[in-house]
Amino acid sequence: MDNSTTARDYTRIEAAIQLLAVQRDDQMSLEEIAAEVGLSPFHFQRLFKRWAGLSPKRFQQYLTVDYAKSLLADSSSVLDAAYGAGLSGPSRLHDLFVACEAMTPGDYKSQGADLVIRYGFHPSGFGECLLYLTGRGVCGLGFVVGEGAQARAAAHEDLARNWSRATFVRDDKATAPVVRAIFAPRASDKPLTLLLKGTNFQIRVWEALLAIPAGHTTTYEALGARLGMPRHGRAVGNAVANNAISWLVPCHRVIRKTGIVHHYRWGGARKRAMLAWEAARNDACGAEPSDRIAV
Repeated sequence: MDNSTTARDYTRIEAAIQLLAVQRDDQMSLEEIAAEVGLSPFHFQRLFKRWAGLSPKRFQQYLTVDYAKSLLADSSSVLDAAYGAGLSGPSRLHDLFVACEAMTPGDYKSQGADLVIRYGFHPSGFGECLLYLTGRGVCGLGFVVGEGAQARAAAHEDLARNWSRATFVRDDKATAPVVRAIFAPRASDKPLTLLLKGTNFQIRVWEALLAIPAGHTTTYEALGARLGMPRHGRAVGNAVANNAISWLVPCHRVIRKTGIVHHYRWGGARKRAMLAWEAARNDACGAEPSDRIAV
């Protein structure tokens, strides 16, 4: 995806997705949704297709609870295959070259002392993102919730909690090519390394997240069972919530077993958008829904 264009598009797309989630029980026409985001139906449809690659009506099926449940029903066999192969599937290029490096206990205790973190704000297909980069790899990736300097400062403060003694240097030039490789990967890209900072248990959970294929979901309970801790869904949920490397460590693919999608560190609407965007690209089959849009 073209990060600069899709980032501009995403602001309005997110508003539409948020509206549809709130108005779940009300069927809304294309005209009604377009009016709510300040566009004509023609321009809204064109904008949506540019961002998602398909029409709003077609995309909407991937946002429904029923669709989420269908993904969950298929997840156990998919995850077994993914874990057995040691990959999260061929559909995500970066899974073939992303490597994880956990911090040593001494590094963890030092809270990033003597560590220089270069950071930058960049457009992405899911809104403006913030990347943290060290000499050892990517150590943070989040999204700016809102607009303007205050929203950027809040995003920086949120991610920086993990590295209370690190030295931060704003360097958009250094982080830009990494952001491009993350959201618009090429076969020629060099391997990416993730620097994970967490407890042993958290790192186990985050590494397990990498085995969830794009376009699929799992539950906190199923993830716990995979880790040999079937009764520790809440602990798994806390570890998922503390993931500081969004998208690359796909915490957005863990949902409740009811199929309800919310409680995401960077906003429930963004999580819905990510899941639906991935599912739409994995599922090329199915007829166009009717001319009403419903969640």
